[in-house]
Amino acid sequence: MAVLDRLIKQSHELWAYRSLLRMLVVRDLKARYRGSALGVLWSFLQPLGMMLVISFAFSVIRGGPASMPNFHVFVLTGLLPWNLFSTSVTIGANSVVAHGSLVKKVYFPRITLPVSTVISSTINFVLALPLWVAIAVISGHHLHASLIMLPFIVLVQLCFTTGLVLILATLQVFYRDTQFIVELSMLALFFITPIWYDVAQAQPFYLFGRAWATDVWIRRLNPMASLVNLYQDVMYWGRFTDLDFLLRTGLTALVFLLIGVLVFQRLSPRFGEEL
Repeated sequence: MAVLDRLIKQSHELWAYRSLLRMLVVRDLKARYRGSALGVLWSFLQPLGMMLVISFAFSVIRGGPASMPNFHVFVLTGLLPWNLFSTSVTIGANSVVAHGSLVKKVYFPRITLPVSTVISSTINFVLALPLWVAIAVISGHHLHASLIMLPFIVLVQLCFTTGLVLILATLQVFYRDTQFIVELSMLALFFITPIWYDVAQAQPFYLFGRAWATDVWIRRLNPMASLVNLYQDVMYWGRFTDLDFLLRTGLTALVFLLIGVLVFQRLSPRFGEEL
């Protein structure tokens, strides 16, 4: 109950300071596209460019998976939630340190800083969804009834991402090496997240003289793999994810959120002296 009380308290603080949160989100979006001639169009162009490069590399140069029609739609399905995750984590991990002077001078809920980066990244994600719809329709990919699950999956990802960002933003205040570890980890996670391959068809790997199920261990070690699978189920494969898998992923995301809130709330009073 104490954990839930803290979560509710943080939610009330965020709501009380919603004007500040909105201002931070708008400022983050403006800063992200400042000096750019195309501005918010990069929300469409970035995933579109990555989709074209990856699709060309794995379907033209390498031959591509013959069992996947509209392979580019499959790639874009994984890229959109990945971009939401990677942008939130990369920017959010440094959000408190980047506003160090503000933290030391003015009282406000410190949690608004990392949360605002997640919200701004989510806005970019939502803006890019029509791109996926347009490409899917033009490519002849059917839109299935399973898409009604998309809002719930996005909510699950936001819980997981927010919790992780809160933890990393706290660590960055006390250990500035965190940012470098995050950047390296993002590169590694990109390659072990099933964005351009179907993890269910991955070959087993051999270690200590025995075979291990690659798909199982990728999901266990990389929560983003499970989340991307959820998106692929409802957006590409057109199927409703098994309830037990959905609940396990949702529970993992909720645990990350609760731990993130607890860690951030416990250590945030010390931010001023560390910054």
